[in-house]
Amino acid sequence: MRKERIERASLYSEVTKRIIAELEEGRLPWVQPWDSAACGCTMPQNAGTARPYSGINILILWAEGIARGYASQRWLTYRQTEAAGGNVRRGEKGTVICYADRFTPKAEAEAARGEDREARQVAFLKRFVVFNVDQCEGLPEDYIAPMVGPDPVLAIGAADALIAASGARFNIGGGEAFYSPSHDFVAVPPQAAFHEPVNWYRTALHELGHNAVTQIMPHRGEKARLAA
Repeated sequence: MRKERIERASLYSEVTKRIIAELEEGRLPWVQPWDSAACGCTMPQNAGTARPYSGINILILWAEGIARGYASQRWLTYRQTEAAGGNVRRGEKGTVICYADRFTPKAEAEAARGEDREARQVAFLKRFVVFNVDQCEGLPEDYIAPMVGPDPVLAIGAADALIAASGARFNIGGGEAFYSPSHDFVAVPPQAAFHEPVNWYRTALHELGHNAVTQIMPHRGEKARLAA
């Protein structure tokens, strides 16, 4: 029981630190011109069963997906990856999540029946490791195919050329738009998720501006980004 409490406290502490780190990087709410519901797999879910993760696991997987720049929030255990015919790429590190529940020990159930009372349940916390589908290879197409079409609805040549010329690492996918200074990449949702396609370019260039400030004035980039 004491070990379980220590493990739970440790896991909660890890998640809290990661959330604080996200806030310190300036990922603050602003007017959102896209529909998160149209961004494939915004909520973390198991790629094999399509079952959504819950509780603290949502925060853990959200934070990991943002930090690593994964294109989706689909995850698998090592065994599920193998069962699907794929494999985890060599050198990839998994993400630890947890399963919390309660059970009634057999001895307690028997004792409760003999004493005509309700059996006491015992809480448990089990950790296990999952991998994002981006960390795997050889998976079936339906495990990794985007839920929103990748083809742009609108193409603005000059803006596309500017994005390409910036040299920034540019990830398209998920339901959030941000620039991560610590990992040096820009992320924006798919263009098809935006109510007005032109707002995809406005959002992309807004985040690209944070990247430019950090590259040109690394010491002032933090203040400028937080003030935006």
